[in-house]
Amino acid sequence: MTTRIGALLMAALLVGGGAGNAQEVPVEEVLLDNGMTVLLLPRPGDPNVAAGWVAKVGSVHERPGITGVAHLFEHMMFKGTATIGTRNIESDLQLIAELDQVKGEIRVEEAALLEAARLGQLDAPNDPSERSSRHQELLDRFDALLAEQDRLIIKEDFSRTYSGQGASAMNAGTSYDYTIYFVNVPANKLELWFWMESDRLLNPVFREFYSERDVVHEERRLRTDSTPTGKFQEQFDSMFWQSSPYSWPIVGWPSDLEGITREEALEFFGLYYAPNNLTAALVGDFDPGEAKALAERYFGRLPPSDRAAPQPRTREMPQLGEKRMTAYAETNPSVTIRYHSVPDGHVDEPPLVVLGQLLNGRTGRLYRALVEEQEVATNAGGGQSGFKFEGMFQLSGTAKEGRTPEEVEQAIYSELERLKTEPVPERELQKVKNQNAASNFRGLRSNFGLMNQLLVREAWRGWETINSDPALYEAVTTEDVMRVANDYFSAESRAVAIYYRQESDEPEDPRLVGLDDQERQQVRQMMTMISQANAEQVGQLLGQLEQMAAQVPPENQDMVEVLRAIALERQAEAEGGR
Repeated sequence: MTTRIGALLMAALLVGGGAGNAQEVPVEEVLLDNGMTVLLLPRPGDPNVAAGWVAKVGSVHERPGITGVAHLFEHMMFKGTATIGTRNIESDLQLIAELDQVKGEIRVEEAALLEAARLGQLDAPNDPSERSSRHQELLDRFDALLAEQDRLIIKEDFSRTYSGQGASAMNAGTSYDYTIYFVNVPANKLELWFWMESDRLLNPVFREFYSERDVVHEERRLRTDSTPTGKFQEQFDSMFWQSSPYSWPIVGWPSDLEGITREEALEFFGLYYAPNNLTAALVGDFDPGEAKALAERYFGRLPPSDRAAPQPRTREMPQLGEKRMTAYAETNPSVTIRYHSVPDGHVDEPPLVVLGQLLNGRTGRLYRALVEEQEVATNAGGGQSGFKFEGMFQLSGTAKEGRTPEEVEQAIYSELERLKTEPVPERELQKVKNQNAASNFRGLRSNFGLMNQLLVREAWRGWETINSDPALYEAVTTEDVMRVANDYFSAESRAVAIYYRQESDEPEDPRLVGLDDQERQQVRQMMTMISQANAEQVGQLLGQLEQMAAQVPPENQDMVEVLRAIALERQAEAEGGR
């Protein structure tokens, strides 16, 4: 397990859409000769610097056959370089070459078994008893090489190099549209960060490639296959997106994870991790002149790609009729409704975001109507999600005991109809805008959160949107809200998932009481990973949670507190077992 515990969850809590704010963020942009961008935001007083970089690549840049490769590379980027992570680089590289050769021969044997299964000549191509003697010899040789390599590797050397110099909260995360890497470093260790990050881009050694594929496969099992609704949510995604690459999971399909070759992975890295597809950001107490010199010295040595990073070509086909899915899971009866909407930056995104904020939260219309007034649900909410190339508007609600998901579904439609036909009162609209302004102000206080915002925005439309977007959300009118409600909330463009309870013999974890189903799902995923973390990794997660507690929206505070309590329990257990 690496130190990347829950990065995507935390990024989702930190980077919200459309917060109104009049305060301009004074970022200095530096463009290096190789095309890499460096964003500088000095803030004197804090002895630390929030430092990170983003590769403008995520799962949508993959293709069938190598789904999951972007996330796999997030893992591989922590495996070290020619100088970090090995006791003997020459022997290390020789073993990697031998592993590749043997793996290529194993793939020939595997292909023969798959072909036999395709023709109905055998039922289980993965059954060890079906292997030829040559196949088994190759597997034994491969395992022996892995054991030999393992003796050369210095585990977690990259993270320990940082933590030994006072850095903290090193983490990374892969999304549909980007992959982000970040860490807090002491101000007097800024050159260490420039060297470490440029070294793993310039001289990466993707050791443990094949075993790391297995780690990612296990992560997929823990996050998707072993959670109450994970498998169904993945199926719902594939049903909702007909042609778009947002249809496959970020973690990848199992058959692809098993089959991705090192050659395919290295080609992917060469295209998308070139400096002309990267942006770095520093927020904290540093000297801009010194930072520019270090950027030129270290990041400036990265060779640019002579090819532009390919972008997704396939777009979502217009949906012509409603889609529905019914599932039985170990969860409370609930409904999820999705409508196709617009990507990040579309002119209709601001009113859709504001509309979602009118519906969402404990003071939003859905909670008031469905939970407090009609007593049909225990929670309800939703909102707009604008990705780089597509967008969706999702609403969900959990049925109260004795009520049905279908009743919750119809109650949600009733609230949407109100928005289509009744103008939102100006006072209610202004309240949402005021909440946005307050939320955005809180988000600007944290160096770490601000650094994340700059990098995520840069991966979408550019970091400048942190200054230009607030006016767009402030300008949203009641007429805009009514217009987008009518334009996007049609039966033909929606997909609906109905969940009925499948009883489980296991009692509910008392720590999850009070969380909604989506929050419980996220916490369960995190619990599994936290249970496998060592004391150092848990300490880093706790540091992140402490930093982020002040920035998360009020409705997510209870989830953060539960995660903090679970992490503290694991920390005491890990330290006691030393």
